Amino acid sequence: MIAITGATGQLGQHVIENLLKSIPASGIVAIVRNPAKAAGLSQRGIAVRQADYSDEAAFTDALTGVDRLLLISSSEVGQRAAQHRNVINAARRAGVKFIAYTSLLHSDRSPLALAGEHQETEKMLADSGIAFALLRNGWYTENYLASVPVALEHGVFIGAAGEGKIASATRADYAAAAARVVSEEGHAGKIYELAGDEAWTLSQLVAGLNGQSGKAVVYQNLSEADFAAALKEAGLPAGLAEMLANSDAGAAKGGLFDDSHTLSRLIGRPTTPLAESLNALLGK
Repeated sequence: MIAITGATGQLGQHVIENLLKSIPASGIVAIVRNPAKAAGLSQRGIAVRQADYSDEAAFTDALTGVDRLLLISSSEVGQRAAQHRNVINAARRAGVKFIAYTSLLHSDRSPLALAGEHQETEKMLADSGIAFALLRNGWYTENYLASVPVALEHGVFIGAAGEGKIASATRADYAAAAARVVSEEGHAGKIYELAGDEAWTLSQLVAGLNGQSGKAVVYQNLSEADFAAALKEAGLPAGLAEMLANSDAGAAKGGLFDDSHTLSRLIGRPTTPLAESLNALLGK
């Protein structure tokens, strides 16, 4: 029995679709905060169980009978360590035998502030007595493509990554790796540094966007503080704006680059090229 946390999230949904290619729906448990959002999963024969990362008792119940768990990191930055501790404690009580955890690319030496809570979680797993594997995911291509519509509207793509190389991959790419690791034997004790085959800078992203859209967008590189201020002015919550700006600054220092091609080897195919993702976004 394989359980997925955050099963109605964007990554979780992709993971489940991948799992269904090789295991029956009856072998999957979708753990969600809001079961109403998981009606489609229930209709497909997947067991839907309610639990919040902050509720250890509910998670213990939700993990009853589960052998293998994919712990997709919480989206609540600043609360992740405590929430992940709840899940790991629950997994130990429920007798889970293996956990795969979605961490951050090179979390042990990453310049991104996000790395701290991932480092804490990795240590919790090491101390838990449960076999585990680390899926140290790089950046999602979608994180940057979300800014494309505004950039096309205003003719400017803003960021703070300088000429830092970003080896991104799509959620579907990372999900394929997660599904394989959580469903197969032989991954316990492994640390996977996962990133896209192709690395690019934000200037190159904008050049590709212009070539495929016929527009004339320019890339404007800002300081971390100015980028955060611009994001707040655009309406993003302060915490999210500061996290995104810090991540861009980390990318400028090489924090989102990896050229090991571990992800493509793990999923048995090349990762999705940036140009393909841009084409899909532009409807081409």
